[in-house]
Amino acid sequence: RHMTNALRAMGINIEKKEDGSVVVEGGVDKLKEPADGKELFIGNSGTTVRFLTTFTTLVPGTVTLNGDEHMAKRPIADLVSALKQMNISIDCPTDCPPIKIAGGNDGLPGGNVEMNGTKSSQYFSSLMLSGAYAKTDLKINIKGTLVSLPYVTMTKKCVEDFGGKIDLDMESNCITVHPTAYALPNNGSYAIEPDASAASYPFAAAAATGLKIRVPILNESSIQGDYGFVDILEKMGCKVEKDQDGTTVTGPEQGVKLKGVDVDMHHISDTVMTLAAIAPLCDGPTTIRNVANIRIKETDRLIATVNELKRLGQEVEYGDDWLKIVPKPVQPAKIECYADHRMAMAFGILGLAVPGVTITDKKCTGKTYPGFWDDMNSFCEEVKAASVQVKKPKLTV
Repeated sequence: RHMTNALRAMGINIEKKEDGSVVVEGGVDKLKEPADGKELFIGNSGTTVRFLTTFTTLVPGTVTLNGDEHMAKRPIADLVSALKQMNISIDCPTDCPPIKIAGGNDGLPGGNVEMNGTKSSQYFSSLMLSGAYAKTDLKINIKGTLVSLPYVTMTKKCVEDFGGKIDLDMESNCITVHPTAYALPNNGSYAIEPDASAASYPFAAAAATGLKIRVPILNESSIQGDYGFVDILEKMGCKVEKDQDGTTVTGPEQGVKLKGVDVDMHHISDTVMTLAAIAPLCDGPTTIRNVANIRIKETDRLIATVNELKRLGQEVEYGDDWLKIVPKPVQPAKIECYADHRMAMAFGILGLAVPGVTITDKKCTGKTYPGFWDDMNSFCEEVKAASVQVKKPKLTV
């Protein structure tokens, strides 16, 4: 919603069709400064602010990106620094939004920049997506280990689908974006994969309840890193079936607990809360490692997850980039969501399996999964039926 509104304010025509498709009439030549210098409100949408911070350098004028009180705490200094290395005029005094970007004839100059790779892959995706319109090659030197590499690879594929060219050299720890005017692929039609991050919730629901749940279309050819969440569920004792038409997860039989796991989730960190929320249902400890980057999301997700698990009576140990959950009987509790959609959805899954879990901010899931609670109600009915009839229904979401 915030991305759509911001692009419209900068001259891009976007129309949503009844069949779920979206028609975008774009082009750099259509870009314009928002009317009356109006700030673009981006709520707490991290993807929107990161992608638009670079994109707005192509706008002939000044653009200010501002959000809510949560966005005002989300650091973006690494991306701002990279743009300043190209002598772009950008004002971000707190290292968090609001951000004021002065575009114009110089646009995105290109050249060599260095950027920290340990915090967010979206900083890199931002430069890669708009870098096709740089004046010269844009070489991004990665400092440290690049987090969520599959999403950088996905960005590269998307750019190339539209005729762009990017060299991804992980041996030299650099990304080079070559100036190339985009062209419409497939006669102007472009298919978007189902959201693997959102799909982690119905998959986790299967694990937590013993149901058999199928997500259509999403299959092992997916280029999204978070699709790897089903491999973790398989290690925990779920049955995972993958075919060209979708993926099905079946939870353990009644009376059989999930297995605790020890996993590095560096590249699939949006599913950390999903795993942590079902960890109380396991037969032993679950340890999640190498996830420091989740601390600069909608909230400090590591601390938020620790707090809510403890509220539920769980034994939790944690450090700067890890947490360990030792299962204990789940105590009824009201879950604080911190205005974070993934916190609400993750602990909502736990509420399918055990009584007394109350989600205090139901509406925040609308950010990425508006139908989440409808799907949860469907799962709940199936759980009730399964408990009476001792059956495993098959669901499609």
